[in-house]
Amino acid sequence: MIKSELIGRLAAEHPHLTHKDVERIVNIILDGMVGALEGGGRVELRGFGAFSVRSRPARAGRNPRTGAQVSVPAKSVPFFKSGKELRERLNVSGDA
Repeated sequence: MIKSELIGRLAAEHPHLTHKDVERIVNIILDGMVGALEGGGRVELRGFGAFSVRSRPARAGRNPRTGAQVSVPAKSVPFFKSGKELRERLNVSGDA
């Protein structure tokens, strides 16, 4: 699912809200999550999972075309750890 599909589905489920209102709400939520991560924080959605930022150290890499060694600078990357309820829903056997 992409962002526009999420907005469309939410707008269909809540006809009292305009498509623009739903889009604004989704953007506010996502911007808030990004802002928290930018500030070094953590975003936890109970039952779904937690987003955090991890630091990757500088390292030596290789250019895949030439094979020449290049230096890859240190960087921060987003990390997601799924919640227990999400894992359980994804791993339900057909017996239940």
